Amino acid sequence: MSGQQQDRGNGSQIFQPLAGDDPATIAGYRIAAKLGAGGMGKVYLSYTPGGRPVAIKVIRPEFGEDAEFRRRFAQEVQSAQRVQGLFTAPVIDADTKGAQPWLATAYVPGPSLADAVAAHGALPVQAVLLLIAGMAEALHVIHGAGIVHRDLKPSNVLLAADGPRVIDFGIAYAADATSLTGSGVTIGTPSFMAPEQAAGRKVTPATDIFALGQVAAYAATGNPAFGEGTSHGVLYRIVHEEPDLSGVPERLRELVTRCLTKDPAGRPSIPEIIELCRTANAETVLRRPEDWLPAPVAADITVRTAAPAPVQTPPPPAAAPTAPGAAYSPTAPASPAPVGQAPATPPPGFGPPQAYRPQQPHNPTQPAGAQRQAYAPTHAQSYPGHTVPAPMNQGPAPRKGTGKRALLIALAAALVFGIAGGGTVYLLNKDDGKQTESGSSSQGGQEKGTSTTPEPDAKPADTSDGEAQEHTDPEPAEYNGINLTAGYHLTLADEDVRPQEGEDAGYELSYDTGGYLDAEATGGKLVLLDPSQQGSLEACRADTRFTENIATEKLSKGRQVCVFTGTGHIGLVTVQGFSSEDSPSKYMSLDLTVWRNAAV
Repeated sequence: MSGQQQDRGNGSQIFQPLAGDDPATIAGYRIAAKLGAGGMGKVYLSYTPGGRPVAIKVIRPEFGEDAEFRRRFAQEVQSAQRVQGLFTAPVIDADTKGAQPWLATAYVPGPSLADAVAAHGALPVQAVLLLIAGMAEALHVIHGAGIVHRDLKPSNVLLAADGPRVIDFGIAYAADATSLTGSGVTIGTPSFMAPEQAAGRKVTPATDIFALGQVAAYAATGNPAFGEGTSHGVLYRIVHEEPDLSGVPERLRELVTRCLTKDPAGRPSIPEIIELCRTANAETVLRRPEDWLPAPVAADITVRTAAPAPVQTPPPPAAAPTAPGAAYSPTAPASPAPVGQAPATPPPGFGPPQAYRPQQPHNPTQPAGAQRQAYAPTHAQSYPGHTVPAPMNQGPAPRKGTGKRALLIALAAALVFGIAGGGTVYLLNKDDGKQTESGSSSQGGQEKGTSTTPEPDAKPADTSDGEAQEHTDPEPAEYNGINLTAGYHLTLADEDVRPQEGEDAGYELSYDTGGYLDAEATGGKLVLLDPSQQGSLEACRADTRFTENIATEKLSKGRQVCVFTGTGHIGLVTVQGFSSEDSPSKYMSLDLTVWRNAAV
């Protein structure tokens, strides 16, 4: 899953210089050169911190905007990271959720089979046998990870000094999810498709075997087995006509013919392909010498081994820039301010918001109103990352001693107001005559002198000290590693949440045997969070894209679903995977977080 090949027709310029629209770095990887571009995106050369070269494929923005592509791409990247074969380029890093998805694989210093044949002609028989045997081993580990390549072709096979490398496995499956494949963006090459693929039927590992036979014919003759021309013409011949194998050497004829069988069930298995290569070999065992490729192709490998180093960027300036809006770049740790002097104000966007920074330690003898005043926000609130204008109408700093005088005046005013206010409340209550002698209203929860009809934004009263209580969220309950079998359900109110049989009786969350995650309880609903969203109680409360069921085909490892039970509970499902095709039961694995009575 790499895409390290360069476009045909670029000539000898293997490491292309970066253009104005090429990034200088990608997630910390400093870019050294561009290796090529294609229908899926661009490929760049970079290095790991330890100095190993890597190829980074940056997916086109159009694909990154497609939610289904992202889902499939993330799924295929995860599967590809399990592929560790000798004849594949391992995926070492990726970002499937960023603004522009990318993945990094080990860099293979060698031309693609397409470039090698175009530049130097067909390969000798012995090289083709070693090529196909290595590709068969690659398919063995790819299929073992549950991946069908779908786009096995000469440009996705790199020729290294120690054997071939199969790349880009799984990307075609992700590309099938987007409408861009039908709007002028070409993903895949019709000349190397299988009949079932061209006809839109089910794709299986046998599909890659047909493509392997086409690659063998191309490597041995320099031409596609079903010819070239318009896409629909080539696809018609693949489905309805026989390949032209007249130029295929006799030693390769049986191998190619059996791989190109129209019926997927009639194609050879991977062990049979390796045995066919061994039988056609001049020696009794397949043995890959150092010079398994023709000398001109080996020379191309030598050129690609001398990969350029990334361009060094100039060092940062010695002092922090002072231009407006410049990034904050301290050069030395800040020194504490002298005693009695206010600390320096940090640059905008750093430190806690100015409006909420305490100016003095908590004083238990200070009146509650004065304590709250120290933390009260000004009209111009500040948030991290945003420049905020200073509060207006700020006068000069008070002289020494004025703070104590102001405090005494405030206390005296509060005392006078309290006495006068108390008398006013008493007179109002006396005239009204609707309050009980105990001072409680008929509602039982309001103080004397207040209206029995609450204000729209009023908060519940605290009977202990008369101040408003803050709403506290419930503690989350975690239930990890749940295997929810199809036809079973979960009840979020249970202390021990575990699958119980039943799917159609108003359950809070059930796995429908038809392939759906259902919220069937009265008032129950679900929200499928975007791949870029991080699930939390706040995220679930804020999202209103409600539905009652979600098809499991839209779920992949890492996707999250908010669950609202209708009885006040909120849950967050994190999908961890699904049962394999050979499993005797059908189930989905998930982690569940529950906030009980969290609805507001």
